[in-house]
Amino acid sequence: MAASVTVDFLAGQWCNSLKYAAGHCYDMVHYGHSNQLRQAKAMGDYLVVGVHTDEEISKHKGPPVFTQEERYKMVRAIKWVDEIVEGAPYVTTLETLDKYNCDFCVHGDDITLTVDGKDTYEEVKRMERYRECRRTQGVSTTDLVGRMLLMTKAHHTNMVSNRHHADNFGKGPKGHSPWTGVSQFLQTSQKIIQFASGKEPQPGDTIIYVAGAFDLFHIGHVDFLETVFKQAERPYVIVGLHFDQEVNRYKGKNYPIMNIHERTLSVLACRYVSEVVIGAPYAVNKDLLDHFRVDMVCHGQTEVFPDKDGTDPYAEPKKRGIFRIINSRNGLTTDDIVQRIIENRLQFEARNQKKEAKEMAVIEALKRREDEEKNQAAAQ
Repeated sequence: MAASVTVDFLAGQWCNSLKYAAGHCYDMVHYGHSNQLRQAKAMGDYLVVGVHTDEEISKHKGPPVFTQEERYKMVRAIKWVDEIVEGAPYVTTLETLDKYNCDFCVHGDDITLTVDGKDTYEEVKRMERYRECRRTQGVSTTDLVGRMLLMTKAHHTNMVSNRHHADNFGKGPKGHSPWTGVSQFLQTSQKIIQFASGKEPQPGDTIIYVAGAFDLFHIGHVDFLETVFKQAERPYVIVGLHFDQEVNRYKGKNYPIMNIHERTLSVLACRYVSEVVIGAPYAVNKDLLDHFRVDMVCHGQTEVFPDKDGTDPYAEPKKRGIFRIINSRNGLTTDDIVQRIIENRLQFEARNQKKEAKEMAVIEALKRREDEEKNQAAAQ
């Protein structure tokens, strides 16, 4: 029998079923979520991800950044996901696992709580149909939102750790939860290998090249890449990611929100992407096109900023007649997401503070129980 997993995801919530089930709670889809699903898929053969409704998330956590329809599509686009369940229940029960033929449930090594402060996986844990995977260090929704609100470039350097962002956003009343807090993200070659497909283009494939920042990888990017993917019968999509300094040159402000290493993993997790060029040149030049034997170069309908010398970065593919403007029918941009956060700042601050307060209460209860057990053991 195939192993099944159920992970519940929604605006940060997952409920996946892999003929075993995995569960987790997040707000915005980032590479930490993707890594959890990658680990979950490795535990079985078929991964089903259950996504909560906006109503369920608002009840237990607070307002989500993305709508449920946006979240459904984002989860479907993660390459380790085989199936999703729309409107999955917030609390994962044995009934849910059995309904989707899941052998067990997978969740990260943090904790997910209901509005009443109860563990959402209590029942499946008690019945030993629960597994854990490691939480990805160096990223959290709280931290990403904090970066957007601070409007600082500190996250581009090692001068200030990511802890700084969390300290300024979502600070709990009794210290910091180890699940809400983050440590500095350290990229490794192994992590890139785990995310990469490892597949090279085959004879007959159409090699398509796109380039950009792909910052805060979101549904607008997914819709664009899906449309690009559909431009050929056998597409091999290569994404060129610009270095942080280059992105900041043409985007300004505090962009990119995510650094080049974080953006690399986010893009690699997308099922429509075959390869990523880390630190791609801004101008799509002759050397790049010849090296990758590019058949088509695509760009969305967003503005194309000129190169440093004022020239058109797509002059060469246009000259070759292989340049194509893609209309994905989704105009969502990273700027739009930042505006969503800024406009609803007080709601997001209250949500994260409430979340951390519940987590701290659980930590204190666990500590009291541990102390009591130690005292009883010492008394014997």
